[in-house]
Amino acid sequence: MAPMSTTAEGSTLPERILHLWEKRETPEAQHLFKYTMVSVVSTAVSFGVLGLVFGVFKLWGEVASTVFANVVATVPSYYLNRKWVWGKGGRSHLTKEIIPFWSLSAVGIFVSIFGAAAAKHFGQVHHLSHFDQTVIVLLANLVSFGIFWVLKFLIFNRIFHVHPLEELDELVEAA
Repeated sequence: MAPMSTTAEGSTLPERILHLWEKRETPEAQHLFKYTMVSVVSTAVSFGVLGLVFGVFKLWGEVASTVFANVVATVPSYYLNRKWVWGKGGRSHLTKEIIPFWSLSAVGIFVSIFGAAAAKHFGQVHHLSHFDQTVIVLLANLVSFGIFWVLKFLIFNRIFHVHPLEELDELVEAA
């Protein structure tokens, strides 16, 4: 029988999962859950738009379609994160909220450009059908979204000033 895997602190994976389950009602855990749901929504919007403009209507190539889809998905992501996840109301602050959010989103979109370019190259090298190429572009976009997921959560939490960063460190450590 294989030994139970342990984390850096020496606890087993089931112990860590139990610890997370016990913390599920904390504000940090609720923010993480809501942030995850917003990520699901923005990924669905991006996938839908990318599937339409590249896969169905063939309006643009892989890179332009990916950029367009991610810019479209960033709009609901901003408002859902700001209002639902972090409970901010009123007007958005340009230098404290809008610019940092869109700057970080632009970095994610920039990474997605490389993913789309790699998907395009892969499709050309392997002579994929348009359908197969669309699947590869969608997968590349998903990977690009995933790269910044945790980083964006930590930064957005700081931008919207809800909880001190030290509390999030404990949550990340527990995860």
